[in-house]
Parts: sequence; C-alpha cells; structure tokens
Amino acid sequence: MVENELKVVTIARMFTGEYSHSIDAKGRVIVPVKFRETLGENFTVTVGFDGCLCMYSNDEWEAFVNKLSNLPEARKEGRQILRFFLARAVTCEVDKQGRILIPIKLREHADLKKDVVFVGVLSKVEIWDKERWDANDISDMDEMAERLSELGIDL
Repeated sequence: MVENELKVVTIARMFTGEYSHSIDAKGRVIVPVKFRETLGENFTVTVGFDGCLCMYSNDEWEAFVNKLSNLPEARKEGRQILRFFLARAVTCEVDKQGRILIPIKLREHADLKKDVVFVGVLSKVEIWDKERWDANDISDMDEMAERLSELGIDL
C-alpha cells in the first residue's frame, strides 16, 4: 500500500512539457508557471549534460546531492563529478514577475543567447538554448524503440 502512495507523490511532482521564453540582457528569464508551482519560490540551478542547465526543487536537489555524496572522494573521478555539479550550483529566487537571474557562468556553459527552452524531464527541468535544443535529433522512432528495448523497456 505504501508503494502505491509513493508512486502517486512521484507522479504529482514530475516535470513534463516544453516551454519557450526569452532571456533578457541581464540574464533574467521567466520560469513557466507550470514549473514554478512545483519548484517553489527558490530552487537550485546547476550545469547539466549535453550543454543544458538543470533546475531542481529543494527536495530533488537534496536527493541529488545525497546521491553525489556516495561518490568516492578518494578517486579523482569522484572529485571531478562533485566539482562539476556543486561548484556551479546556485540558488535562484523567483521575482515578482516570475523571473530568475541566471548567472553569467551558467549562461556561458549552456550558451544561452536570447531564446531558451524549458524542458520538463521527470524530477528536474532543463534549460536549453533554443538553437541547441532544436538541433537535438530525436525523430528516429525506430532507433529510439531499439534503444529502449536494449534497456529493458518495452512499450
């Protein structure tokens, strides 16, 4: 019974969808209302894979950091991964207009120019430069089905 309750909570907190906005010259961008409702008034933004940024609610950030804390700091790879995510992490607060300020270092990492795309990806939201997002080729559904099958996911 408890397992079912946990699944409902997880599904209710899941991020999905794609929303476009513009970033201003100061690095401010409106966070989509749908995402703000789950993220809250403040949350963490850090670097992500493939040239995007990732936004985490406080609960999801804590869960992510807990996973990272299991990395072996005695190994170089463990230290590098910790530095990659944690050194660049910032807490962002939503202003009265629903915007956040993305620091220049993060904007540079994701090559954010004027148009950005917010993408809901389960427990986090990714922020992409629109050109980079549009260049992602996820249109080959046959290849996607094969990859899913290789991972043991048959739809």
